[in-house]
Amino acid sequence: MKTLFRGRLAGFAAAVALAVAPVAASAQEFINILTGGTSGVYYPMGVALSKIYGEKIPNVRPTVQATKASVENLVLLQQGRGEIAFTLGDSLDAAWKGDEEAGFKAPLKKLRGITAIYPNYVQIVASKESGIKTLADLKGKRLSVGAPKSGTELNARAILAAAGLSYKDLGKVEYLPFAESVELMKNRQLDATLQSAGLGVASLRDLATSVEINVVEVPKAVIDKAGPPFISAPIPANTYTGQTEAVNTAAVVNYLVTHEGVKDELVYQMTKNVFENLGELAAAHAAGKQIKLENALDGMPVPLHPGAARYLKEKGLKTGS
Repeated sequence: MKTLFRGRLAGFAAAVALAVAPVAASAQEFINILTGGTSGVYYPMGVALSKIYGEKIPNVRPTVQATKASVENLVLLQQGRGEIAFTLGDSLDAAWKGDEEAGFKAPLKKLRGITAIYPNYVQIVASKESGIKTLADLKGKRLSVGAPKSGTELNARAILAAAGLSYKDLGKVEYLPFAESVELMKNRQLDATLQSAGLGVASLRDLATSVEINVVEVPKAVIDKAGPPFISAPIPANTYTGQTEAVNTAAVVNYLVTHEGVKDELVYQMTKNVFENLGELAAAHAAGKQIKLENALDGMPVPLHPGAARYLKEKGLKTGS
């Protein structure tokens, strides 16, 4: 009888262990990485981050979500529907202030900064046959300005306004993601595309190998008129096929951000593993080569998350906390 009882007890214990096992597994922390369109820079960088986090941070389950980029990412973070996101600096500033024109009906005060990463370049590329060589030449032409109220589209409004142009001056405005814009240009249904992205973005590399292009200059005077957060920066010669000379344009810093509800230790690990795996990020996209620890706090428009502040402080940066 004792033997039978022990057997039943052992069976019961095994059943309990099996019942508890899924609970233990579900204790894994999720890291949903909010990126952008699959043909941009955010997405491949997000995929690289997912691999790094999955391998380097214990008990986490990373996922990568393709989105409409900056504005959508920030709204999702405010709602707690992501743990880390890519965003343009001007969108982040607008979200913190609650700029309705930029797509934020109220200030998103749950947002917290992790680090500045690489600059986005406002890249205006026209088909050679369109005859567009300057910003003024865009009048009456067909231009794609990015997904509605995306970081790219906000950049488009600001740069065109500083150049004395508005959407009304254009022949047609398309609000399309990068890859779709390129397809229309290949089919001669569009004259130019404005894409705010890291240098060498896949969509424009694809376009330049299919169609002869002109990379349109954004003069320093226009950038100065647009003001912060825009800075003047060159697109180096031969960034794209057929672009034989450097072309000046506007640039805006990108950031990785999170929200106040994410645990300090998890954000510490996410921040640490960005800077300890820069080689992997650079391998995912050339823009990753521009991520530098010493620039981590450059222009940060929202408060740092305590987890990020702890890591950056350990590395000698003055975080103010």
